[in-house]
Amino acid sequence: RPAPMSVSLVGLLNTVSPRPSGTRRLASALRYGPQDKQLLDLYGPTAPGPHPLVVFYYGGAWTEIGDRSDFGFAARALAALGYLVAVPDYRVLPEVAYPAFLDDCALAVHWLLDKVSAYGGDPSRVALGGHSAGAYNAVMLSLDPRYDLRGKLKAVAGLSGPYDFYPFTEAIGRRTFGHVPNGPATQPIAHVTAEAPPMFLGHGNRDTLVGPHNPESLSKRLHAVGVPAEVHHYPSLGHAGPVMELGSLIRGRSTLLA
Repeated sequence: RPAPMSVSLVGLLNTVSPRPSGTRRLASALRYGPQDKQLLDLYGPTAPGPHPLVVFYYGGAWTEIGDRSDFGFAARALAALGYLVAVPDYRVLPEVAYPAFLDDCALAVHWLLDKVSAYGGDPSRVALGGHSAGAYNAVMLSLDPRYDLRGKLKAVAGLSGPYDFYPFTEAIGRRTFGHVPNGPATQPIAHVTAEAPPMFLGHGNRDTLVGPHNPESLSKRLHAVGVPAEVHHYPSLGHAGPVMELGSLIRGRSTLLA
């Protein structure tokens, strides 16, 4: 299981990465819901807004190996480009089961839509992003009508994300989704409609955890209903590589940030 090592490497990168000039952490541990993990951090440019908002979900195989505090480097990289960036924590296994982690992620977005203006954000310009399990979360929120976000998002960016992995042949899929009576309904590709937002899907060719067919399957469904989708494959990157490209110390192995 490479995911725990990937997350620890990301945490180390966050610790040693220089902070880009012109960015700041605007708020820490803002409560978007009543549960202990329903907290988020906000980063943004030092220049006054309103700025477009990106909500970034970290990965970690939907288990307790991810934490919002490890992804300040990713938020600051996007803040340096002019975005207000929210990084939420959300409940994961074994505390909760599917779909509770998606419910938390959606609750964070709706809280931000109501509150972000007070922090210099523009609620009319909102995108979701994420890495690995976080990319799944972001894409599912944008597609599944249960989360009431259709028409409220301008774009989604998924890095190393699983979007088409039924039947559940891998341990992570069986553990996380095997109890769901309607397994195909857990798949992002099952919810694609013409109302979907445009998507950017980045994937490393050396990813041995999430197969490269995932972004291809999703983009094919999106294109079939007329939704713009860009798939970018990065030959030198593995599973953690796309999110680590946002760290200034090792950036430059690909064109991903651009």
